[in-house]
Amino acid sequence: MSDLSGLGLLTWVYPPGLVDRVVAACGRVEQRRRLLPARLVVYFVLGLALFSPAPYLDVMRHLVEGLRGLGLLGEWRIPAKSSLLRARQRLGSEPLRVLFTTTAKPLGTEDTPGVFWRGLRLPAADGTCWDVADTVANEAAFGRPGNARGPDKCSFPQVRTACLVETGTHLILDAELAGCRTGEVTLVRRLPRSCGPSQLVLADREFFGVPLWRAFTGSGAELLWRVPANRVLPADRVLRDGSWISRLHATTDRAKQDPVPVRVVACGLEGSGRAAADDCRLVTSLLDVRRFPARQLAALYQERWEAESVFAELKTRQRGARTVLSSKTPDGVLQQIWARLLVHRALRELMFRTAAAGGLDPDRISFTETLRSAWRSVTVTPGRFSP
Repeated sequence: MSDLSGLGLLTWVYPPGLVDRVVAACGRVEQRRRLLPARLVVYFVLGLALFSPAPYLDVMRHLVEGLRGLGLLGEWRIPAKSSLLRARQRLGSEPLRVLFTTTAKPLGTEDTPGVFWRGLRLPAADGTCWDVADTVANEAAFGRPGNARGPDKCSFPQVRTACLVETGTHLILDAELAGCRTGEVTLVRRLPRSCGPSQLVLADREFFGVPLWRAFTGSGAELLWRVPANRVLPADRVLRDGSWISRLHATTDRAKQDPVPVRVVACGLEGSGRAAADDCRLVTSLLDVRRFPARQLAALYQERWEAESVFAELKTRQRGARTVLSSKTPDGVLQQIWARLLVHRALRELMFRTAAAGGLDPDRISFTETLRSAWRSVTVTPGRFSP
C-alpha cells in the first residue's frame, strides 16, 4: 500500500487532476468557494460506496482522518449531514458516470491467467438488479417488478444493470443502467460499443437472438453463447469433432433468406444424469475446427460465470448483504450505483497489479482482504490531497 497517497486507493486510481477535469467537463465546478467543493464531493460519494453501509458523517470522518493527523485540514470542519446531502444533489450522477466511462478499460495481458484464450480476450455480458429506496419518485423512474409468489409487487423499486466483464480480472469494462421495465437484452444491446476484434464474448441463453448476435459480431468480436433448450438448430454439416454447422434466422426473416451461419457444440453438464446432447448446447461464430476444438470451447464456457462472481462482489461483499440503496431520488440512486462500479474497479485494479507483481492469478487475491486494505489506505495513509 506504499504507493497509495492522499485518500489512499481512491486518489491512487482516480487522481485529483482527473476528477477535476471530469467535474469541469460536466459543468459542476463551483462558482464560489465552498466548504464542500465538487472534487471533495466526488471522493465523498466514492467513500460512501467504499465504506457501505456506513452513515454520512462517519464516511467523511474516515476521509479526513489521515489529513487531520498531518495538520492539513486547517480551519476546515466536517459539515452537517444536510450540507453533505445538498452537495451530493449539486454534483448529480453525471460526473460519476463520465469518470467510469473515462477509466473503464481492460488491464489483463496474455500473461494474465483467464484473460485470453488462443489470442482472444474473454469478456462476458450479463445483467443484475439493485433494490432501491421505496419512494414515489424512484418507483416512477425505475418501476417495481411483480412478485412471482402472488399478485402483489416486490417490496422495492429496482434498477437494472448490464455489464461487460473481463473474466480473468473481474474488471467491469462497460455498464448500462435503466429501470426494471427495460429488459436485459435491451441494455446488453448497447455493450457492443466496447467490443472489437480479438475478443470472444461469452453470454448465457437469455441473450440468444439474431439481432443481438449481429450487434456483437458487427463490432468484430467472436461469440460463444448458450442456446435455449427449445431452440431448433438443424445440422447442415457435421464436423469431425462432433460439432455441426447450422444457421440462425431472425423472427422477422419469415422467408429465411438471410441466415446467420453458426457452429453448434453439444456438451454435458456434470452431475445432470442426462444425455450430453440434451444437456447444453453452445453456439459460436468460431467455425474453424482445427483452431478451436469443440471440447475446449465447452470447457471455456464456464468462464461466463465469472460475471456472476462480480455481481456477488458488488452487491454482497462491497455493498453489504441485504442493503437497499438509500437515495430517495432517481439521480441519487444512479450516482450511488456509478460510485459502486467505480470503487469495484479500483479494488479490482489493485488486485490485478498486486497479482501481476507477485506472478499470481488475480483469483488468488482475496476480495474481502483487499476491501479491508482499501479502508486502511483511506483512513491511515498520509495524504497529499487537501479539501
